[in-house]
Amino acid sequence: MKFYIREKIFSIGDKFTIKDASGDDVFNVEGKIFSMGNKLKIYDMSSNEIVYIEQKLFKLLPEYSIYLNGTYAAKVKKEFTFFNNRFDIDSNMGNYEIEGDFLAHDFSIMKNGSTVAEINKKWVAWGDTYEIEINEQENYAFILALVIVIDQVLHDNKNKNNS
Repeated sequence: MKFYIREKIFSIGDKFTIKDASGDDVFNVEGKIFSMGNKLKIYDMSSNEIVYIEQKLFKLLPEYSIYLNGTYAAKVKKEFTFFNNRFDIDSNMGNYEIEGDFLAHDFSIMKNGSTVAEINKKWVAWGDTYEIEINEQENYAFILALVIVIDQVLHDNKNKNNS
């Protein structure tokens, strides 16, 4: 299944709309304003909270926890490397890895050694857009949460370096 995440750049706090291949809204993502660390929620179109993402504070490298339907699902931690971005994912949903060219925003999510999602960033004016192709057997909300965490880590690092 193909999804598109487009960041709304003229909004207070993080806001994303997730659409399907037909252009229909499927999920909304909203960040909590004025909070310590990033806190994001993914809602279905009936405004039911599906995923909660929380940045852990006071860590040397960025670390996020993902909760799916109120239950802990994963911890995503950026690993220390000199030349590329690497993430450690500790999940009760399977053994996940992320690999690819993060600078070009083209990467894959692997589960137990098999590719379960392909992510490609589209360069368009007025915001970042990601095209995500997810295998039918996967939990779409969980995979989309992983993509959002990666975007948060890369986006936050870019902003800190530009300040």
